[in-house]
Amino acid sequence: MMLGYIFSYLSKSLTASLSRRTVTCGPVLRHTEEKAGCRGNQQSPGLFSSVTMLALPAFRIGHFLAKRGLPAFASIRTAHGHEIAKQEDMSVPKYIDRQDTPLPDVPYQQELNSEQRALKVKERGSWKDLTNEEKLAIYRIMFHQSYGEMKKPTNEWKTVIGGLLYFVGFTGLIVWWQRVYVYPKMPHTLTEDWKAMQARRMLDMRMNPIEGFASKWDYEKNEWKK
Repeated sequence: MMLGYIFSYLSKSLTASLSRRTVTCGPVLRHTEEKAGCRGNQQSPGLFSSVTMLALPAFRIGHFLAKRGLPAFASIRTAHGHEIAKQEDMSVPKYIDRQDTPLPDVPYQQELNSEQRALKVKERGSWKDLTNEEKLAIYRIMFHQSYGEMKKPTNEWKTVIGGLLYFVGFTGLIVWWQRVYVYPKMPHTLTEDWKAMQARRMLDMRMNPIEGFASKWDYEKNEWKK
């Protein structure tokens, strides 16, 4: 990645310097620059175009490397000046415990010690000569978890329920705070007395007497129809 930035910086500097070099000499300084050998206005345009054509691909390459990064440099990252972390290569097979993948692409332990290498050699013979502990050790070389361990329930649901209740309670506190300190008081038109007077006014005006509000009121008995 650093190499890509270097390519980009050098191409920009080269293009800027060539642009300044092709500027013609001014009329005021022409007599002094001719003595000094100024030939900016006599520079061959073919040379500039050819050099510019060479600089543009270099700029594009540097910009591409700066954006994408070289594989050799992108895999190594220096942190705090002394720590080196390698980027994981996702193009190679990886081991993963999945119930729908009984045989992973690679074994769980790829770097074996002397005891594990001896077990792998002994594995090629008859398994009747192997003890249960050796069979289990060979299994752990190939697999990290068994199907029973993968299906074993965990206590993760407690964390999920606890986090959900926490956010629900926090939201309830915010709503209570808004109702007490933010929202204005309830308008008087929503009180029970005002609703009763509004309903009586609608009945007196006989609003919607066919199928609406007033049609459900018995004006002779002065009560709601049953």
